[in-house]
Amino acid sequence: MAQTDHFKTELAAVMPWNEGAPKINGPRVFGAGIGSPFFFPVPVTGEQPLTFSAEGLPKGLTMDAASGIISGVVAKEMDATVNINVRNSEGSDEQPLKIVVGGRLALTPPLGWSSWNAWGSAIDEQKVRDCADAMVSSGLAAHGFSYVNIDDGWQGERGGALNAIQPNEKFKDMKALCDYVHALGLRIGIYSTPWVKSFLRLTGGSSGKCIHCDPSRMPEKDHGHYFGEHSHHREDAKQWAEWGIDYLKYDWSPWQLPEIEAMHHALRDSGRDMIYSLSNGGPFEDAADWARLANSWRTTGDITDTWDSISTIGFSQDRWTPYAGPGHWNDPDMLVVDKVLGWLDGCGNGLTENEQITHITLWAILAAPLLLGCDLSRMDEFTRNLMCNDEMLAVNQDIMGRQGHCVRETRRTDQNGQTTVHESVYVRPLHDGRFAVGLFNRAEKPATVKVTWEELGIHGSQQVRDIWANRDIGVFDSEFSMGVPSHGAQFVLIK
Repeated sequence: MAQTDHFKTELAAVMPWNEGAPKINGPRVFGAGIGSPFFFPVPVTGEQPLTFSAEGLPKGLTMDAASGIISGVVAKEMDATVNINVRNSEGSDEQPLKIVVGGRLALTPPLGWSSWNAWGSAIDEQKVRDCADAMVSSGLAAHGFSYVNIDDGWQGERGGALNAIQPNEKFKDMKALCDYVHALGLRIGIYSTPWVKSFLRLTGGSSGKCIHCDPSRMPEKDHGHYFGEHSHHREDAKQWAEWGIDYLKYDWSPWQLPEIEAMHHALRDSGRDMIYSLSNGGPFEDAADWARLANSWRTTGDITDTWDSISTIGFSQDRWTPYAGPGHWNDPDMLVVDKVLGWLDGCGNGLTENEQITHITLWAILAAPLLLGCDLSRMDEFTRNLMCNDEMLAVNQDIMGRQGHCVRETRRTDQNGQTTVHESVYVRPLHDGRFAVGLFNRAEKPATVKVTWEELGIHGSQQVRDIWANRDIGVFDSEFSMGVPSHGAQFVLIK
């Protein structure tokens, strides 16, 4: 028996995040460093006010009953399973949270926002505050999104007590900004580079004359895109820790291992937990080093809001699969949904709604970081329904951390002898034995795409659930098929 009845992807409407009985969302595991400030806001939807409690918290941690924020300091390495409870006038919910202290950070892929795709070099403090406010008011935070990341454009001159990079005139008080974001129950990130100057030619992490200059790259020397004789990674990491930064995007090309290792150690020694994300794309042959030293790393060049860009990037990630897992994630770049800078023609989006559904379905299966790039204060209802689907997010945040992969591609050759991929089936095994399956139609016309139990290594009757529609479809015996729109996707759970 196979389902073939329609060629449209149905998105379930997301109810207002502050209505109804409480529901705990977000990751089910969280990693922290020994002796570092611990900060975990429990994401919950439901009518306000909410009352939180936790059983089994490690020594040194407490939970705020009104906000649901777990904070404190844990002094030794340990694992603990905490039972989180939240209640309101409509009901209650309970979920376990595993806390791992002393190992890796980012035990699930980061969920959040980054400023570049919306604002580019025009980013300023008020825009960051506005997007932090909107992450809460839109309901994104209640569904697990937490990082508000400032990209290139904040840097002023080097100075202060630590001789670290100071903010420019657009950011009057970085410590106050971090405190503001934290008070909302969110985390904040920042951008830097080991070069003398960033891509926007603002202050970078080294200074002085060029060392190890490649003569073929000398034209770039005038832009400061080279390593200076003095490295300031420790001063900068310490400054970020004092401000309260939670995430670093470290950006240059091509990557060199000594600079990656230097910042890795500087962040570990800063006294604060900071996610370490490498950009702008490293060679595949060194993937084991990126996985050893960083929490995420770009596997590709910059994404744009075109079908060619998202499909070329998204459907070429299989070779990176062995290097993904809790604490270390392949990053096929930021999300291009809703209105972005508009590389095509003005501010908008060059992707159709079906192409955006393909984009997010694929990134969820790939266990990729989900970092929105739109102006959150103007996010449309389609994007909100897309990004606040808890079943999609649960796949992305699955605690086993296995990256999905392609199990079948269907290729066709046209009358001119040109061969193209028309259909792709991707599968991600989950910690509870279920499979998340993406049925992708890469052709120009609607098609029916199927997955067989043989491809999944299972047999017998299986329950199938539509993730995007949040509904059970039925029980099927040996295969399942579904109509998929052009450049679209269907996303199912096979139980």
